Amino acid sequence: MEKYKIVYMGSPAFAIPPLEGLVEKEDVLVVITQPDKPKGRGLKLSPCPVKEWATSKGLEVLSPQKLKDPEFLEKLKNFSPDLIVVCAYGKILPKEVLEVPKFGCWNIHASLLPKYRGASPINYAILNGEKETGITIMLMDEGLDTGPILLQKKIPIEEEETAITLAEKLSWLGKEAICEAIKLHREGKLSPTPQPEEGVSYAPLIKKQDAFFEFSEPAIQIERKVRAFLPWPVAHTKIEGKLLKVYRAKAQDIKESTPPGTVLSISKDGVLVKCGEGAILLQEVQLEGKKKVSAHAFACGKRLKSGALLI
Repeated sequence: MEKYKIVYMGSPAFAIPPLEGLVEKEDVLVVITQPDKPKGRGLKLSPCPVKEWATSKGLEVLSPQKLKDPEFLEKLKNFSPDLIVVCAYGKILPKEVLEVPKFGCWNIHASLLPKYRGASPINYAILNGEKETGITIMLMDEGLDTGPILLQKKIPIEEEETAITLAEKLSWLGKEAICEAIKLHREGKLSPTPQPEEGVSYAPLIKKQDAFFEFSEPAIQIERKVRAFLPWPVAHTKIEGKLLKVYRAKAQDIKESTPPGTVLSISKDGVLVKCGEGAILLQEVQLEGKKKVSAHAFACGKRLKSGALLI
């Protein structure tokens, strides 16, 4: 069967596997990414991961400052695409772009819509203790992830899943899902289904302060923050006025009458700290101005003892 002519829009590493799948099976005409951004100490302009990958494969890449730019829109229309496929591009598409492709714009979204519309569905699924998530292929409209569902695929969220490990799984599931959706569409077996009105929730853009915690919070909620906010902004608290980042931690169901923040025990496994409910085993941490170390090494460096208060 004839290959679909596709314009692909994406920016982070998450969007590379689906693009790879489309390059293998369809005719990718051009890749559109966010403009280069300053990075590192020298703030040198650097391309996003999708642009780097696409360029290395000899694909044409466009990085417009504005999607409504007349010159860009003219170029886009001249490609005459069957589909525009969007995956973590980073901007809402205007009507002028949505109307270009023959079969519409399809979004690869990392949640089971209508749950977790918005920019951070992977993080919020972990933060809220969800047991499963997945990929939704959605026919885009002018709303924020409100368009009809074309296809969904589910996966479980493992007990120790982080935003890093879950993003990788969902990225490869996105590759599988978009290729399957196009195959079904080509065979006339794909039909859009309106999103249900019940169960709508949002996953807004993450801010640094979202990752802050205090030991007065339940241990399970602190653990979820640790797993949800990797690689950024990293769950953190304040100890003696200094920032303490926590990279690995495990909640434990321990009943103690000591105040939250009390060190219950110190071992090679980590530092066990009383929380508002239960206790959290800190395993890997980084004190402001210091290197990332095991919690045991941190405790030794601070000469912590059981009964000490982390405040």
